Amino acid sequence: MDYTSIAKNIRKDVIRSIARAGKGHTAGNLSSADIFTTLYFGILKHNPRKPDWEERDRVFASEHLNPAWNTTLAHAGYFSKRELFLPQKEKQGGLSIAVGSALAAKIDNKKHQTYCILSDHELNGENWEAIMLAGKHKLSNMTLIIDRNNIQAEGYTEELMPLEPLRAKYEAFNWNAIEVDGHNHQHIFEALNEAKNSLKPTVIIAHTIAGKGISFIENKYEWHAKAPTNEEEQTALNELNDRHNN
Repeated sequence: MDYTSIAKNIRKDVIRSIARAGKGHTAGNLSSADIFTTLYFGILKHNPRKPDWEERDRVFASEHLNPAWNTTLAHAGYFSKRELFLPQKEKQGGLSIAVGSALAAKIDNKKHQTYCILSDHELNGENWEAIMLAGKHKLSNMTLIIDRNNIQAEGYTEELMPLEPLRAKYEAFNWNAIEVDGHNHQHIFEALNEAKNSLKPTVIIAHTIAGKGISFIENKYEWHAKAPTNEEEQTALNELNDRHNN
């Protein structure tokens, strides 16, 4: 499986869809593309022809990551890629919902896995209650993947609301914690496999580059919730093509 090519194409359609919508969280959707690619094309138990298959793994993600999630679903065959450029209804899928789904599956003795993908700036407020609950019930069927790109709308996370020591916090809440390069598909794949064998809920802290793949967006917090103009869209697409060909 050529994860690199898939992720590149997902990034291109993310740029197109956000630019045409005129809104969206560009930097985070680019940084999370490798996570979605590895999950859907390497690990996840699912069937695009049977989206309601009872034994499928469950996936939840931040509404901020809808463009990357929708694009991955289209590339996986759930619907036509043309629909990416039509008005999209945002999917709601936060951590509290994911933990509730994993707990229900455990109570019902279901064997599927539950995954949740969040941006790091969302680790405030009520999410820690969900994290405590998952640790209390030892939800081994629960894997949280954090896109640790270090930015939010007003600046850098460690300057505004420091998260570190992030791994130690999860371990204190009775989670199995793994840190990976969030752009290395093999690292992500191995971590997701390890998570399936854990006796506790697992968090994968995926260290990423905000705006990955586009030089004028990379590590720029100003692009947290900014959409590219038509000119910027074309520049970004040209750069993604050039990087892939070199």
